[in-house]
Amino acid sequence: MKMRKALSLVLASSVLTACLGLTGCHGNVKRNEFVVPESFDTSRQYEITFWAKNDTNVNQTRIYNQAIEDFEALYPNITVNLRLYTDYNKIYNDVITNIATDTTPNVCITYPDHIATYISGDNTVVPLDNLFTDERYGLGGSEVRFESPTVDQIVPEFLDECTINGVHYCMPYMRSTEALYINKTYVEELGYEIPDIVTWDFIWEVSNAATAKNPDGTYVINGQEIMIPFIYKSSDNMMITMLRQLGAGYSDDYGNIDIFNDTTTSILHTVADEVALGAFSTFTVSGYPGNFLNAGQCIFGIDSTAGSTWMGPHAPLSDIHESNIVDFEMVVRPVPQFDTENPLMISQGPSVCVFNKPDPQEVLASWLFAQYLLTNDVQIAYAGTEGYVPVTTMAQQSQEYQDYLNDPEQYSIKIDVTNMFLENINNTFVTPVFNGSTSLRNAAAQLINSTVKSVRRHETIDDAFFEDLYAEVTALYRLDQLSASKDSRAELGPLPAESKALLITLGVVWIGIGAYFVCGLVKKQKRS
Repeated sequence: MKMRKALSLVLASSVLTACLGLTGCHGNVKRNEFVVPESFDTSRQYEITFWAKNDTNVNQTRIYNQAIEDFEALYPNITVNLRLYTDYNKIYNDVITNIATDTTPNVCITYPDHIATYISGDNTVVPLDNLFTDERYGLGGSEVRFESPTVDQIVPEFLDECTINGVHYCMPYMRSTEALYINKTYVEELGYEIPDIVTWDFIWEVSNAATAKNPDGTYVINGQEIMIPFIYKSSDNMMITMLRQLGAGYSDDYGNIDIFNDTTTSILHTVADEVALGAFSTFTVSGYPGNFLNAGQCIFGIDSTAGSTWMGPHAPLSDIHESNIVDFEMVVRPVPQFDTENPLMISQGPSVCVFNKPDPQEVLASWLFAQYLLTNDVQIAYAGTEGYVPVTTMAQQSQEYQDYLNDPEQYSIKIDVTNMFLENINNTFVTPVFNGSTSLRNAAAQLINSTVKSVRRHETIDDAFFEDLYAEVTALYRLDQLSASKDSRAELGPLPAESKALLITLGVVWIGIGAYFVCGLVKKQKRS
């Protein structure tokens, strides 16, 4: 009887602990969903801050200011204060700093990779799913004072990137891909014809041919002392895109790091060989590809479609003095491919998120402004400044946007890359977004750039080099702290203390049960 009572106590304790443990687990996955107010209180005044990025393109600043002015006319009780940055990383750093002091902006243009870090804080970024579908104030809602798109009118390939652990924490604002900008004149002088889809083999072959020099040390193709046939602007995108095209590992949605594989090593060997021949370099090491391209010192430049207005001898935003510009015919193509039958290119671009505040009415005011950034007026105007593509089908299919694409006054290269992107939206991919995905991107770039630099320093590129490089990059970006267990596919993160206690207690319970029955069997045998 005593044993049975003891067992009963243990089982009762187990049940109690299980209940507590389950409560603890539930608390670990619970997110603070935003509850949309019954109505927007227009009797109050709201002042919200909006952080956005702008380079030297004054038209983008004008569009932001016009959007704010038009929005404030619709909502006179909301004042929007704009703060402009020259770099997304500066926005990221300031947001991280301000999270600690609870002084984040209300609305922010940023990248999903960055948002994945923001939400590691406590209830910092508003989950948007409830706001998307609210009949009154959601996308296309009945109480919204402007024509906003519905969820179905946001391009799904773009919206997918805004999902973290199954929750939408942002909306796409603008999207771009990468384009291959080609000096057609030089390619044809070298005896080649540019295919509709360029392969990596074609790039390397033509680039190698362009390294030929005259007896005086100048290059045959341009008669200059400088020629870097192929320059890639974003080293991270280069590595990510090549791995994706080859079906090799990078990471998964849970933060498992797979980038250190044989395919990565093979890519870096190719990079090293081409750098040694003088055929390849990167923006980080040598400089902006558009400047070399426009000066006749580069044949292939890969940059964002959003950078199209800097590319070419007639580029409206060329960064070099006009006396250094060399006239040539330029064409654009998708980025180089390994498999021309299944082209793949990265989709990238800024998104917009809303930060949580104690006052739900202030959050709602912020959401209304964030939603306004997806209206046709803002989307089409901003897309027209560079080679961006509007993120809504509502804007893309509008007559105004179609007129823009057919406007002969527009820079032809900008229109070419835009059309190329629109035709290939179904061939785009996005990288996994998780807390630490920014670090992994930086690591991907570091692998390329470090290899380029080491070759230029005449270091030996062998297995030992890559072993050291992988260890250095892992430590620098703390990738060993990002990786989850390969066998773990739970999105809940590490087990909370309550769950661990539950498992331990259950183990004790089952040991007790086993011991009880063993003792009972022993006693029965003795009696018999």
